[in-house]
Amino acid sequence: MNIEESIGFLLAKVATAHKNLLERSVAAAGLHGGQVFVLFALWEQDGVRQIDLAEALNLAPPTVNKTLTGMVESGLVTRARYEDDARSTRIFLTDAGRMIRREIEERWQEIEERITLDLTETERLILPQLLVKLLGNYLNK
Repeated sequence: MNIEESIGFLLAKVATAHKNLLERSVAAAGLHGGQVFVLFALWEQDGVRQIDLAEALNLAPPTVNKTLTGMVESGLVTRARYEDDARSTRIFLTDAGRMIRREIEERWQEIEERITLDLTETERLILPQLLVKLLGNYLNK
């Protein structure tokens, strides 16, 4: 078996290339790579507990905490203690965090168009389904 042609190797290469492209794109908007995923989650549901955000993103709580600290400093989100449990923190978008949505979604769409340029319409429909299945295998779901 040629390792360089294996699914795992190719996935790692694609993931690295995609991460680099994404980081360059969001850096132009003043964000760091991981921050965009936090924003996506908060655009779906604002005011989530920090621990739930970490779980939803499948990241370690300290990683999410560090990411959020940078986002608070840049004025994209705020933190507030959870009313029912003072140990929990909720994360809320600021006006700046809401306003950057359109720009980030446009950048995301540009990336989507770039990476699927040479795919047929059928391949564009099948690829997300395959990736979801593969992700499920990684997450043991």
